[in-house]
Amino acid sequence: MLTLGIETSCDETAAAVLDGRTTVRSSVVSSQFIHANYGGVVPELAARAHARLIVPVVRNALAAAACRPADLGCVCATHAPGLMGALLVGLPFAKALAWSLEIPFVGVNHLEGHVFALRLSHPDLEPPFLAAVLSGGHTELLEVHDWCDYSELGSTMDDAVGEAFDKVAKLLGLGYPGGAALEELARSGRPAIRFPAPLQDGAHRDSLDFSFSGLKTAVLYHLHDHPNANRADVACSFQDAAIEAVNRRLVQAVERRRLGIVGISGGVAANDALRRRLARSADEFGFRLVVPPLDLCTDNAAMIAAVGAERLARFGPSPLDLAARARLPIGAPGV
Repeated sequence: MLTLGIETSCDETAAAVLDGRTTVRSSVVSSQFIHANYGGVVPELAARAHARLIVPVVRNALAAAACRPADLGCVCATHAPGLMGALLVGLPFAKALAWSLEIPFVGVNHLEGHVFALRLSHPDLEPPFLAAVLSGGHTELLEVHDWCDYSELGSTMDDAVGEAFDKVAKLLGLGYPGGAALEELARSGRPAIRFPAPLQDGAHRDSLDFSFSGLKTAVLYHLHDHPNANRADVACSFQDAAIEAVNRRLVQAVERRRLGIVGISGGVAANDALRRRLARSADEFGFRLVVPPLDLCTDNAAMIAAVGAERLARFGPSPLDLAARARLPIGAPGV
């Protein structure tokens, strides 16, 4: 069966065609760069861009997959979580297309898409395993009992890890989005500054939650107190502290839940320093580390199609009145 996936949760307009459960026939992503002028995503501009791009992006995905709409067996789209204006472009488009073709429609949780990105890149991967979704909007630690069956072990109490990267990049004058630019700057720096380790006091030491706002604020105060600080050293020191916070929680979860596989996904999973740190922990603590290629770390529609194909087989189609939701935990009723 060919499944069309559509993703418009934030500032990427994406469409992909999946053959079966794990074979990607095409994946087209159009990123919006206008937001760099404003230092962050502007929801109204994102929605307008999605409305302008959705038809050509879907057409390009079908053409790249060498198929026609009539060849599709299912249409899937992200319905939560995300920017409401953005979701309300891709979601009704997918519903209308499925209705017109008289084929099933499936609504997909964006967070679950990032979990399924691990399956697309590693078709041999089978639960149970630990999954960490690390992105600009999300920091979630999940125990995957089975495909489509999860327990949340921890999440961020404030900023997402990717959000902290972007905000510190802005403090360093690197623009938006700044995660990749901060990583590049950090390569020429040294971890010479001891920024605080988040949630390491007595009350939170055993928690599996995350916090990055205090770390971001520590960078702000350091730059205020040291206006001539070496920017590369600041970037490197911040990145090391943030990565160590993620690594610490993942190792805690592996030991506590006795899981032998750890998968990381989302945009921050593209960070090379993070990958290298977790690879060392994998060797030290004896777990298998699974990381998607870069094109499956960032938002894409192939992962949405993968979730939709699996959910259709297990639970059947979604109702056409399925609502868009700005916030919705993974595995919540109505997904």
